[in-house]
Amino acid sequence: MRVLVVTAVAAESESVAAGLTAGLRAGHPAPAGPTVLAGGVGPAAAAAATASALALATAGGTPYDLVVSAGIGGGFPAHAPVGSLVVADAIVAADLGAETPEGFLPVEELGFGRTSHLPPAALAARAAALTGARCAPVLTVSTVTGTAARAAALSGRHPRAAAEAMEGFGVAEAAAAHGVAVLEIRAISNAVGPRDRAAWRIGAALAALRTGFEQLSPLFEESS
Repeated sequence: MRVLVVTAVAAESESVAAGLTAGLRAGHPAPAGPTVLAGGVGPAAAAAATASALALATAGGTPYDLVVSAGIGGGFPAHAPVGSLVVADAIVAADLGAETPEGFLPVEELGFGRTSHLPPAALAARAAALTGARCAPVLTVSTVTGTAARAAALSGRHPRAAAEAMEGFGVAEAAAAHGVAVLEIRAISNAVGPRDRAAWRIGAALAALRTGFEQLSPLFEESS
């Protein structure tokens, strides 16, 4: 199975690649020729980079079978503590819509567009089982949450959400346009809520991401 893993930045890509390499050395099956790409920060950059990579692969006669959006992100404390992993069972554009006096309206309620993609349920469940991750919705936002009020609003609209990040929905949109399955995997570096850089644990989250992809190596062979 041909797999494309899309992260935002190089540090995330390096952790993913190290995990896949470690899985191979440990004797686990590994995907043939995995591609790990740092596509940029935010849903637009992620969508553009993913679409370009998918189009080039298809044109070259080696299309991808699965796209994985991966990296670190914020965790909703009730569901995903710092250092844990989350595998998305829904990839949700949490701020794609309109603010109204009555509250936020997603684009579906405005009469157009969509705000969610559903990864293959069996694949997401298997990924969660291999890594010990929580399987729950992951929110995509264009502005990272930095207040208790915003965190409460997001939790109110999406009570099962375990994490937020900035790229998953963009990757999923590009994958859907090319008819390719998608997963999203997040390692939690901080709590969603008031911005407190001193409490962030980016190193620990990158280490968890590396370990997660080491444990995930069998998944890609099983799914081929």
